[in-house]
Amino acid sequence: MDATMSAESVGTVVSLWRYPVKSMMGEELNACDVTERGLCGDRAYGLVDQETGKLASAKHPRKWGRLFDFRADFVEPPRVGAPTPPVRITFPRGASVTSEEPGVSRLLSEALGRPVVLMTSAPADSSFEEVWPAVKGGRLYGTTLSEREEGDLVTDVPAAFRAPAGTFFDFCAIHLVTTNTLDRLRELAPAHRFEARRFRPNLVVEVPDRRGFVENDWSRRIVTVGDVRLKVIIPTARCVMTTLGQGDLPRDPGVLRAMAEHNRIRAGGLGELPCAGVYAFVVTGGTIRRGDPIRVE
Repeated sequence: MDATMSAESVGTVVSLWRYPVKSMMGEELNACDVTERGLCGDRAYGLVDQETGKLASAKHPRKWGRLFDFRADFVEPPRVGAPTPPVRITFPRGASVTSEEPGVSRLLSEALGRPVVLMTSAPADSSFEEVWPAVKGGRLYGTTLSEREEGDLVTDVPAAFRAPAGTFFDFCAIHLVTTNTLDRLRELAPAHRFEARRFRPNLVVEVPDRRGFVENDWSRRIVTVGDVRLKVIIPTARCVMTTLGQGDLPRDPGVLRAMAEHNRIRAGGLGELPCAGVYAFVVTGGTIRRGDPIRVE
């Protein structure tokens, strides 16, 4: 794609997702308001480990991989400028609890086997632990080594590196992936299931008549979705979360290995890493709807 072109119509939004609680399963939407904090209600809640003070993140599967067995949805739709509504958390066996119930943190602690508290704002200078598999490479940008787990590094990563303070995002408020990237990975590694839900995107975009990792070329460009303008920062470096089982998707370390083999690219100052999708921040808010056109400047 020629970066010198003005605004090029490239495709459409085919699905739209938000995740009310960090590292839990989320909800698919037909439309959502968007502000500088991302999709309204996205990562509005998170768990904090009371022993370490760190955010609970499935990037450390031994501690928090079970979070993928929980599902979160809002009791009522969140609205821009209004207090965040309660969230309903559904446990693996089907029982549910809302965030306004006084015993919610105790019930989650019992279910997860670690003392946690459910919060609506991330503590200042918060961090999370990430398992760094050898296949990902040796560059550990902005992290400190905390331990090793089965030969893999475990690092401390500052939260919300390019996201608004107090949010539970790992890096940036918007994550986008194209169906083209998923299709290309399926072609290159047919033994593995590359489905959008493995990658936890906010936007899944289809770009007709193009093949390959098309969003790799969108870094530092403006992507317009309906009336929302996004500034793409860098390709999304993938982690061990993409390999975890969820629902009928099995645990599959080969997913990350395939990305490391076929789409290891430079992700800004992070070095060359296995990537799929892009991170972006919101330049102009508005409403995104399924079926909205996508334009790239």
